[in-house]
Amino acid sequence: MEGKKYKRIFVLVIDSLGIGEMSDSKEYGDIGVNTLQHISESRETFLIPNLTKLGISNLTNLKQIGHQDNPLGCYMKLSERSRGKDTMTGHWEMMGLYVTKPFKTFTEHGFPDALIEELEKRTGRKIIGNKSASGTQILEELGEREINNGELIVYTSADSVLQICGNEETMGLETLYHYCEIARELTMQEQWKVGRVIARPYVGKKKGDFVRTSNRHDYALKPFGKTVLNALKEQGYDVISVGKISDIFDGEGITQINKSKSSVHGMEQTIQIAKTDFNGLCFVNLVDFDALWGHRRNAVGYGDELERFDIKLGELLPLIGEKDLLIITADHGNDPTYKGTDHTREKVPMLAYSKSMTSKKDLGEADTFAVIGATIADNFGVKMPEGTIGTSLLNCFD
Repeated sequence: MEGKKYKRIFVLVIDSLGIGEMSDSKEYGDIGVNTLQHISESRETFLIPNLTKLGISNLTNLKQIGHQDNPLGCYMKLSERSRGKDTMTGHWEMMGLYVTKPFKTFTEHGFPDALIEELEKRTGRKIIGNKSASGTQILEELGEREINNGELIVYTSADSVLQICGNEETMGLETLYHYCEIARELTMQEQWKVGRVIARPYVGKKKGDFVRTSNRHDYALKPFGKTVLNALKEQGYDVISVGKISDIFDGEGITQINKSKSSVHGMEQTIQIAKTDFNGLCFVNLVDFDALWGHRRNAVGYGDELERFDIKLGELLPLIGEKDLLIITADHGNDPTYKGTDHTREKVPMLAYSKSMTSKKDLGEADTFAVIGATIADNFGVKMPEGTIGTSLLNCFD
């Protein structure tokens, strides 16, 4: 282990699993939000025994579970220091970047005419949609038009994103990706700059048959500075991404990419990775919680997804040995019982477990997600990049 406490660190991001208001949540229009607690309140039963063993119910009130006196590891509440409540801001801060300016959104009125006109000119297709919408709903509304007329569905959401739908059978993946590359180039201009352009491929011929495929591709902005991921890679450590992690960081600092078809598939990939002998970080994003349930305001579906996750967590835990550290956290909230379809600005959980831990305790609260990246850097003895934030918790894990 070359003097390092842990040879392998796993960070699992349950995308959008918030645990209650931050001190500034009201500034974002988020009052009384608590993703996990409200999911619990929406259910008669809530079967998450492995998360429970790790201390999740000690961080917020879960009516079916209650406080756990002897959790397996350490637990903590994290607040976000950066401005914003989106995926990129949360993940970038986790790895040390302090984001002072929220990414631009076009939720209220869609994209400006000038951008749409330029995209039409560059792609040679008429743009339809151009509003904030659910991906599945806009396919039902406009999918047949896109196929029959050769038009292009462009839409956004509460996130800083420009999304383009394309039928894999009639448009083709490469054509869709090419259009997204054009959109990414255009949206590098400051007045249109969004965090991500997302290719949303689908199959099917008519309304009612459309299904989005796993060939989604995100064209993200590059992080504005080096992160802990860069520091690890530069020192020869493995940085293995699962899910959309590589997209979120635009490949920066990543040594191995694993795309996931679903959150369950992402956990299955992580379990297989845990059976290998790597030296470094396995960084996992499980997006279905946010994309399928949080934005669609489906508390029951969100809870069911957490139960499916917990089953897979039960398969992963025995593979976490004395030289391994498992951290479970989130990047923002998305309370499925709250108004609208937007993310919610919330504190997030941090659960930490290793078979070697003897002190199992409440670590209180931290004012930044960056304690995670700082802990990882400290463990592997790499220097935090210039301008990054965060204080290590490594000495707390004894």
